[in-house]
Amino acid sequence: MAFLHKFTKKLLSNNSQNISGINPSVIKPAKPKTLAELEQEIVSMQVSNTSHQKRHSKAKGGMGSKLIWIAILIGIPASVVWLANLPYPMIRRPVVQNAPFLLLPSYMSMEQHYRQALASIEQAEYLIEKPTSAADLALGEQQLQQTKTHLDKLPIGLVNDWPEYKYWWYDWRFSVYGLNVARSKVGQLEAKVFQEKNAQTLLTDNSQALLNAKQQYQQATTVTDKKSAIAAWRSALDKLEEIPGQTLAGKTAQNQLDAYKRDFKEVVGLAAGNERVSALITAAQQFSWQAAKAGQNPPHTVAEWEQIENLWSEAINRLKQISAEDVVGYAQAQKLLAIYETNLGQVKVRRQAEAYSVRALATAQREIESLVASIPTDSQNLNRNRVIGQLHSIINQLEKVEKGTTVYLKAQELLLSANNKFKQLQ
Repeated sequence: MAFLHKFTKKLLSNNSQNISGINPSVIKPAKPKTLAELEQEIVSMQVSNTSHQKRHSKAKGGMGSKLIWIAILIGIPASVVWLANLPYPMIRRPVVQNAPFLLLPSYMSMEQHYRQALASIEQAEYLIEKPTSAADLALGEQQLQQTKTHLDKLPIGLVNDWPEYKYWWYDWRFSVYGLNVARSKVGQLEAKVFQEKNAQTLLTDNSQALLNAKQQYQQATTVTDKKSAIAAWRSALDKLEEIPGQTLAGKTAQNQLDAYKRDFKEVVGLAAGNERVSALITAAQQFSWQAAKAGQNPPHTVAEWEQIENLWSEAINRLKQISAEDVVGYAQAQKLLAIYETNLGQVKVRRQAEAYSVRALATAQREIESLVASIPTDSQNLNRNRVIGQLHSIINQLEKVEKGTTVYLKAQELLLSANNKFKQLQ
């Protein structure tokens, strides 16, 4: 009743207000409503609101039911297609044989990823094989990663089960051979990128080391510090020359080396040149000493002569690095070079003689074994002419063994025995 009283009071208050701009004397006052009329009006308003809410709820419930049925009708076929395209052989193999059209999403995915892989690998190959800057290599590596992503998304199990994909409703062939070639190319390009990164690291590190050594030399105040800086500077130059020339960093280093060497000569001057010549001559003398020591007390085997030959070659290579521009020490290097090349030639002759003698003895031993196996136990059936001929061939082979070789004494023993046997048969 409190609510009814408030509502009645508000309604009466609104009816009693004047309309703006109208003379209240013209309008006749409305007749007040009774309490029963007001209660009936309130009840009718409540019934109207309830009926409206029921109609709205019923309409909303009907729309929701329709949406549910539409979702069910769409979801069932979609679920079947989704299930058929799961990457499991036990599911896909029957589908391929009985209803291959259900695998249309897989075919479309294969085509999309395969073509994108071919496009990205072509870009990656061009950027990695013919780079002009480090940015090209970085972009090529990025394209290579995209290629791997597309190749990894190809359903390989489906490829192995049914290699040919050509139907009246989908005309496209996927090449398993092309896939293998693409994967192989990706591996080669990855190795190329790895080499390029290593070379770029070497270029960066050694270039920085070279700059640090130059600064250290310029700031050095003692002879010891200067020598240390020169050694570090020269080491950086040598390492820059060792960068593989087929890489971008190697080509960059080769282009910069001439300027670096020219700068080295200008800053360090003749002192560094003299020190370098002295170091090369010392190294050559060390190799020659080792070669002379190894060549003592011959004869030696072929492998030992080859080792001695390599030592003399290393000594000669050190001396050949001293150019005519290095006036100090060049004459001494040429004198040593003449001696070392003579010694190397003698070693090569000894090695060839050793190898030739070993082959001759081996041939003679095989002929001796063949002769012994062919001699009959009955001396009456002995073919003297054939035996004499074989002995003559054995003697010729043994006489080829040169003096001063490891097999010379063994050959002389066999030669003496063969000559005695030859004299007995004559």
